[in-house]
Amino acid sequence: MKSTNTSVRVEERLTIEDRIIQWREHLRRHAAISSVDVEELEDHLRSQINTLSEAGLTDDEAFLVAVKRMGDLNALSHEFAQEYSERLWKQLVAPTGAGEHSSGSLRDALAAVGFAIAAGVAVKLPHLFGVTFDGSPDDESFYIRNISLLVLPMLAAFLAWKRGMDRVGVMKVAIPFLAAGLLMNLIPFVQLGSTEILAALHLPMALWLVCGIAYMGGNWSSHTQRMNMIRFTGEWFIYLVLIALGGGVLTGFTVFTFQSIGLDAEWFVQTWLLPCGVAGAIVISSWLVEAKQSIIENMAPVLTRLFTPLFAILLISYLVAMLWSGNGIVIERDLLIGFDLLLALILALLLYSISARDPMAPPDLFDRLQFLLVISALVVDVIALVALSKRISEFGFSPNKVAALGENLILLSNLGGAALLYARFLLKRGTFASLERWQTSYVPVYLVWAGFVVVLFPFIFNFQ
Repeated sequence: MKSTNTSVRVEERLTIEDRIIQWREHLRRHAAISSVDVEELEDHLRSQINTLSEAGLTDDEAFLVAVKRMGDLNALSHEFAQEYSERLWKQLVAPTGAGEHSSGSLRDALAAVGFAIAAGVAVKLPHLFGVTFDGSPDDESFYIRNISLLVLPMLAAFLAWKRGMDRVGVMKVAIPFLAAGLLMNLIPFVQLGSTEILAALHLPMALWLVCGIAYMGGNWSSHTQRMNMIRFTGEWFIYLVLIALGGGVLTGFTVFTFQSIGLDAEWFVQTWLLPCGVAGAIVISSWLVEAKQSIIENMAPVLTRLFTPLFAILLISYLVAMLWSGNGIVIERDLLIGFDLLLALILALLLYSISARDPMAPPDLFDRLQFLLVISALVVDVIALVALSKRISEFGFSPNKVAALGENLILLSNLGGAALLYARFLLKRGTFASLERWQTSYVPVYLVWAGFVVVLFPFIFNFQ
């Protein structure tokens, strides 16, 4: 048996070698590059294949995905990769490989479903004590403070299980959740007051970063792992949106079909389907990222390429319209939240473009578009800060204004550093790696700020 296994491995290795030879000959025929460059690219290809194989892909999958991820050679490699794409697609839709990989995938899927069900049950547990989604203001206040504490621990538990964290690592992840639960339920918030709403908005951000620690297997200090967590966040969000769209269709047809026989299903949708479905989707989305990230190209960077120029046009048009009309920004709570979300989204576009870019590649047109987007966002942020400062000087401090001020200053610092490093890179006075490291180093700042708002804001503003 040992002899047979050895011969199979040799045959697989020779098959990969043959394909690499074909790829190399293809480059030499169609690309005007030297033999030295081909050898360097081959080293990169082999490294990609090894990484993908270690992630659990078959030889066919690893080779095809590696070829498609060769950056600027995609156009040259496309024709070569086509002959293998049908085989890869069939393996994705109906994988035939049994054994350890298939059993591992099934185990992960069952675990994800189990944690998703647990999240749905956790959301409904308060119902046993008379707390409902459509109940009194007390019930509404409870869910506002605790909804993230009911769901995100299940996501963190799944990620910790997936990473095989030891007991000490699990405790490091669990302690922040326990502390947050005590704080959110012991602090004497004014019901639905500003500090309670701000704490409820910032708590998921802080707890998401705790989930990120579980995703990184506790290796928080690694810049590479932080960038992986950023990639995971983008892919998770996309899968969650796709599930939400499908869930919306399911919800609509559920109500429609039961109405056709004279039964009202809205109570079931509102009381069970939506809360449990959303809670479960948060976990299932993470499993989908884990299951598919090594096989298909990441979607977040692709969408970044599409939306970066569109958001750049939006901001430039907004600034031109502001200058043309002479109207300033109206500072209201909803508009403050909207501006912060816009700037955070632009920062996300920057992060995911960085995560998908080869740091050794020279500047290109998309880099210049990205730099234009960052500069436009900086100008908008400065204008918003000026308007907010005037508002504070006229009417004094409030929890909402201080929170908006702090978040805009943090975003200003982040975007300002990114703009400076991007400019140095475009002028060939700095490296792209320094820009990537700046972004990953800045992640803890958001965790500290979110914790500050959740823990200290209620005391600073007398729980109002």
